[in-house]
Amino acid sequence: MKKAVVVFSGGQDSTTCLVQALNEFDEVHAITFDYGQRHRLEIEVAQSLAKELGVTAHKVMDVGLLNELAISSLTRDDIPVSHELQDNGLPNSFVPGRNILFLTLAGIYAYQIGASTIITGVCETDFSGYPDCRDSFVKAMNTALAQGMEYQLKISTPLMWLNKAETWALADQCQALDLVKEKTLTCYNGVIGDGCGDCPACGLRKAGLEDYLNNREAMMASLVKKQQPA
Repeated sequence: MKKAVVVFSGGQDSTTCLVQALNEFDEVHAITFDYGQRHRLEIEVAQSLAKELGVTAHKVMDVGLLNELAISSLTRDDIPVSHELQDNGLPNSFVPGRNILFLTLAGIYAYQIGASTIITGVCETDFSGYPDCRDSFVKAMNTALAQGMEYQLKISTPLMWLNKAETWALADQCQALDLVKEKTLTCYNGVIGDGCGDCPACGLRKAGLEDYLNNREAMMASLVKKQQPA
C-alpha cells in the first residue's frame, strides 16, 4: 500500500498537493502545524478542507515553541508584512527554521505510520525568497532524515519547478480549481479566497491565476511537459 504524508497548511500550494496525492496514493495523511501563526485561521481552513476532501487522517500538531524562537511578521501581530527585503536579503515574513522543523516532524510521523513519501508544496520558481523552499535544502533534509532514521523516505515536491500559473493548472488538472480558488487561505493577513489583495502572497496568487486563466491551454501544456519523466 502506497502511503504519503502531506504537509498541509490549507493554502493554495499545499491544497493542490493534497488533491494530487489523493489521486496517486492509497492512503494519505495530512499534518498541519500550529505555531501561533499570524494567520491562525489557516488551521480551521485546513481542517475544513481535509474534511471536505475526505481525508480522515488529519493531525494538527502544536509546535508553539517555534513562535517563541522565530521572530517574523508571520509570528508577531505587531510586525506588518513588508514588501521590502530586510538587510539580510530575506523578506520579513520568513520564519527561520520552519520547514526544517515541519519536515523533521513529518518525517517522524511518516516513520511511525510506515509512509515512504512526504509531500510538501515548496517551490523555487515562484517563491518569496525563502531559503528553506529551495530544491537544494529539500534534498539535504531528505538525506538527513533518511540517514538519521535509517529509513527509506522520499520528500516529494510536486510544485518545485512550477510557476504559479502552472500550479493553478495542476489544480485544474486535478478537477479542484474552484475549491482551491474559493476555499484556500494563502493570504498573510488571513483572508480566505482572493485574500487581502495587498500582501506578497496575494500578489503571487492573483498574478498566477490571471496568467493561467488568460493562457489556459498554454499553461496546461507547459504543466504536462514538466510532468513528463526526464
